[in-house]
Amino acid sequence: MWSKVHWGVAGVVAIASLQAFLPSAHGQDRPRTPASAGTARSEERAVVVTPDKRGAVLRAAATRPFSMLGVTWDDPAVRLVGTVEVRTRAADTGEWSEWRTLDSEEAQGDETALRGGTDPLWVGLSDGAEVRVAASADDVSALPTGLQLDLIDPGQDAPAPQSARLPAAPAQGAPGTVSAPRPAIVLRAGWGADESISPAAPAYLAGGKVKAVVVHHTADSNSFTCAQAPAVLRGIYAYHVQQLGWKDIGYNFLVDPCGTIYEGRKGGVDRPVLAAHAYGFNSQTTGVAVLGTYTTAAPSEAVLSSVARLAAWKLGQYGVDPTGTTTLTAGADGTNYFRKSWKLGAQLNFSTIHGHRDGYNTLCPGDQLYAELPTIRALAASSTVKTTGEEPAPAPVPGSGD
Repeated sequence: MWSKVHWGVAGVVAIASLQAFLPSAHGQDRPRTPASAGTARSEERAVVVTPDKRGAVLRAAATRPFSMLGVTWDDPAVRLVGTVEVRTRAADTGEWSEWRTLDSEEAQGDETALRGGTDPLWVGLSDGAEVRVAASADDVSALPTGLQLDLIDPGQDAPAPQSARLPAAPAQGAPGTVSAPRPAIVLRAGWGADESISPAAPAYLAGGKVKAVVVHHTADSNSFTCAQAPAVLRGIYAYHVQQLGWKDIGYNFLVDPCGTIYEGRKGGVDRPVLAAHAYGFNSQTTGVAVLGTYTTAAPSEAVLSSVARLAAWKLGQYGVDPTGTTTLTAGADGTNYFRKSWKLGAQLNFSTIHGHRDGYNTLCPGDQLYAELPTIRALAASSTVKTTGEEPAPAPVPGSGD
């Protein structure tokens, strides 16, 4: 049954349950209309755990329209060790997709997290879903309690005002420091962020300095257009805040496949905002996420250029060399993708532009994007200037329209 209806402007969030809305043979139960701009609601459905607590299922069920989904559970400190798979029904054709695997989404140090969950997955406009969960054969622990499927409809786009875009600006800094032009950035109003769902004031890095840029991918899907990127952002934002209980979207900045740069966590793009993207290292870094998955797909040149120029600008604000290294203090025990482990308080050496996998045991930002980090560093270095009081011409942003 439908329950817990919430209204806002971020999008529509629905959480699926097994008890109702099984698909009709005639398709009469299949709603076709997505949410309009300015509406949001959340609805819950449970994913039923098997008696041995080693599996769980939500059988094929019709739903209200959605475009993004994720699976969440009660305890944010618990990681689901196993496989979470989903398939969805396209709203326009009624055809069911292949099974797709959801990766685990960690709290990444967001102190307000209320639930654990997978990464969100963009699936396009859909009106049905099915879930199957299996615990790992190598792990004896039971599945987390409170498993549920979260379905997000980010709503339709409304025209963004011109003031919602921060145009490119020349490099600024004290004479003799390394700096770079600020790229054009679409502010939160430009992608339709619903500020009412994250009323908490922003926090800032305790040291007041960004020492490194951590590159991510959102690991969801590449089946969206650049015109749909604002909707993807609203979906991620709603999932992080309304479903996982984070105070705001986890990333400082996001970049779409056409190279458009978006403001992520609020607090001011020109300030050292504390976000939740790199567990143990949030207090010293800024996080840049590229929309999509780059495990096998290669990022576009526009993506590489925009990530590089954004990183050059943010690091340049603090005189940090984008091709250099820096020492970060571990805020928690950890192990990275390469099986290097450390304890709380350890002093660790990182490239000033590095991938999420360098500081955490994750595939992020995907093999293909990770392989391009040397290119991003070189491009960032070519964007920097020695500040002498003269203002260089700002570089254009691919796909920005500026």
